[in-house]
Amino acid sequence: MKHLKYIFLLVTVVTFQSCGIYSFTPPTSIKAETYQVNRFENTALLFEPGLDRDFKIALEDLIQNQTNYRLVPTGGELIYEGEITDYRISPTNTTANNTAAQNRLTISVKVRFYNTKNEEDDLEQTFSFFFDFPATQQLDGGTKTTAHEEILDRLTQDIFNATLARW
Repeated sequence: MKHLKYIFLLVTVVTFQSCGIYSFTPPTSIKAETYQVNRFENTALLFEPGLDRDFKIALEDLIQNQTNYRLVPTGGELIYEGEITDYRISPTNTTANNTAAQNRLTISVKVRFYNTKNEEDDLEQTFSFFFDFPATQQLDGGTKTTAHEEILDRLTQDIFNATLARW
């Protein structure tokens, strides 16, 4: 019985200590305290009003929720800027009658990331993601909201991973 107590204690200590190396915030080698997200101008041929604002807010929120960096309007040590370069709806599948069975909304964003403390971290890259929906639906109301949320979630996570998640 005495040995059972020691074994239980040992297992408990090992379990809690091994959990200590994990965290919900991805490791990063970037040493900074502040970040700023400049306006992402919407230069896409098919203009979607408010998309630039929604994208900026989504990126700010993601960084704020997953790091300890502080959002500042100017003078940030980490700076994000760029353009929304593409907003396109295109058919992806066709029926036997050569009509669209499914449409795809694609949004592309060109991002420039600057680390004012270490230029080696700077990045310029285009990120793109899509949302498929039935051709029988219009891209409005709930479908558009769902599409934008899903695409912006994925785009901002991909940008975060490329700029800050240093595993």
